[in-house]
Order: sequence, then structure tokens, then C-alpha cells
Amino acid sequence: MGIYGQDWASYQPSQPDTSGLSFAFVKITEGGGYVNPKWVAQRDHAKAHGLVWGGYHYPHMGNRPVDEAEFFLAQADWQPGDLVVLDWEGYDDANRSVPRAGQAAYKEAWLRYVKQRLPHNPVGMYANMDYWRNVDVTGFYGDFLWIATAGRQAGDPGISADWLFHQYSDSGVDRDYCRLDSVDALRAWALSFQPSSPSQEDAMPQWITGPVVPGDQPTVVLVPSGTAWSPYANRRLHLGMDQIAPTSPSGSVRVAIHDGTSWHVQTVPVASAKSTVDVPLAPGDVKVSLQTAAAGITYAIETW
Repeated sequence: MGIYGQDWASYQPSQPDTSGLSFAFVKITEGGGYVNPKWVAQRDHAKAHGLVWGGYHYPHMGNRPVDEAEFFLAQADWQPGDLVVLDWEGYDDANRSVPRAGQAAYKEAWLRYVKQRLPHNPVGMYANMDYWRNVDVTGFYGDFLWIATAGRQAGDPGISADWLFHQYSDSGVDRDYCRLDSVDALRAWALSFQPSSPSQEDAMPQWITGPVVPGDQPTVVLVPSGTAWSPYANRRLHLGMDQIAPTSPSGSVRVAIHDGTSWHVQTVPVASAKSTVDVPLAPGDVKVSLQTAAAGITYAIETW
């Protein structure tokens, strides 16, 4: 159970041996100025051999985390399924003088900022046991935790946190374990952060009541059949119209009703300003989409 990988830096060749590996993490940047000269070749080599790939940044935590995050992010054209990592440790001269509270604050800010910039990629953190237990104060690691406990058996890092990756050896090359059972499972997990590709109707904003902006396509989500809506055979979609001139050519609302299987579309005319329109809904209808080119329409769902 579980799969194996490695993490590479400039100490490794541009095309490391990928035998038996399912994933690879590659160092891209350090601080605000260093770029691993081999990282592109290492990434391309990993992907060419079917590995799930992640890139990581080693911080200089006396700098502003946003500045370092932008420097890191700018190096790569991030693709769906790429893993993004903060290598959160700092025993070197650049970090040793930074108080632990400052190091903890850097971690929080970097992870949250990078996730904001890459919302559809998994953004996680690498930490060793010392940093995880003695520097961290929140338990926050973004989307996944990559924990390093060299010398322990692969898959047994000795922590209770919900880790995904375990660096179990740093002898010769850093060796890693993932608790998912296949490279396909890891790739599917990494891609699960991407937005789905729903139908046009399903992709609309899901509001219950409020204004309709001309050209927008708001969706009203109704309670599915089998819930409290079911007994009301006279359930109606009540559209309250406002500020629509009686002769306006755009004084209509496109109403699409979804019955759980397909959409049924009708156009409801608006006869005068400040009028109301009631659209019958069957007990099994689960969603209503509204679209109009007219201004100032408000809407609500009512039962009586």
C-alpha cells in the first residue's frame, strides 16, 4: 500500500533515475533571488516519465512572504495537477536569526497567499518534526502535509496529523512515500482541485433572492423532491418585477425549470412595471434558472 517518490534540487542531475517512482518534488526557488538551474529539466523529465510533479520554495523568512511567493510563482507556468509546496525549515544563516514567531507567521502568510493565487492547485507544506512540533502554533499546512522524519519506516512518520507525504530517508537522495495507493489516485487527487466543467445552467451563481443584473444568469436552487417541498402541489416561483417599462422589448424573463432530468424553458413576459409573475413548479422540480436583459428585476420563491 502506498507509492514512492523523491525530491530533487540542484544536487541531483537534470534527469534523475525515475525507476520505481510515482511522484517527484523539485526545488524551484530559494529566498528572493535563487532559482535552481536544473528545475525545468527535472520537472520535464518527471512528467515525461508519468510522475506526478510538485515544485517547492525554500524561504528566507526575514523577507516578506508575499514577495518571495510572487518570485516563486513567476518561475513556472502552473498546470492542472501540479503540486505547490513551501519547504518550511530554516537552519541556515538566512533564517537562524528570525524569531520562531516570525517563522510561524511567514508560513501562515505564504501558504494563504499562494493558495489565493493558485486556488485550483493543491498547496501544501513540507516540515520536519522539529518545525512541526516546536515552531508551528496553528497546525495549518494548507491542502496537504509533507512530513519529514528520516530514519523511520516509510509510511510511519509518528505523528497524528493527517499527512499525505512522508520523507523517510535523506541518504544520498531524499526519498518519499505517499499514502495513496497508486499514481492514478495521486493524480486524481491533485486534479480534484480544478473546477468541474458543469453545464451552462449548473454553472450559474446559486442565489435564492436578490436583483437580476441585465445579461446575468442567476440560478435559484430549489429543495429537491422528497423534502419538505414535496407536499406543496401549488408551489410557485414568484417573480417580483420592478423598474421595467411597459413597452420595453426586453421586459421578459427566461425561466428554465429543471425536473431532475432535463431543463424545461419558458419565457415569461412582463406586462407592466412593478408587476408580479407566478410560475407553477412541480413537486419534483429541483432548480430554476432565470435570465433577462431587463434591469431591476427581483425574485423570490414562495409556497402557499
